[in-house]
Amino acid sequence: MDDVARIAMGLPEAREALRFGNRTWFVGDKAFAWERPFTKADIKRFGSESPPSGAILAVRVSNLEEKDVVLMAHPRSFFTIPHFDGYAGLLIRLNKVTGRELRDAIVDGWLASAPSRLTKKLSRPG
Repeated sequence: MDDVARIAMGLPEAREALRFGNRTWFVGDKAFAWERPFTKADIKRFGSESPPSGAILAVRVSNLEEKDVVLMAHPRSFFTIPHFDGYAGLLIRLNKVTGRELRDAIVDGWLASAPSRLTKKLSRPG
């Protein structure tokens, strides 16, 4: 989570706070990345299959199509659960994701959440 915090806090107007007892990164009032431990209901839905181990990060995506593309392109490190069905967000196995994938996912989550006046700041050189 330290890498997540470093990346997230490097984005314009990002802030970290606790939400439901978990570290969450916001831009304005929108969360773009957050710790996402499995709930008892999540674990029950896995049935006889073991849930992914290690820390899990949730990130917002711009739409469901982007979610599907990311899930297909990176099945080792990105996944979803029934709780996220129909929601523009996905989950990341922090013990499987590459540094580049993690940075891209956090920045994309920020871009999906930030107002346009801020997204312009990110695309400026320097």
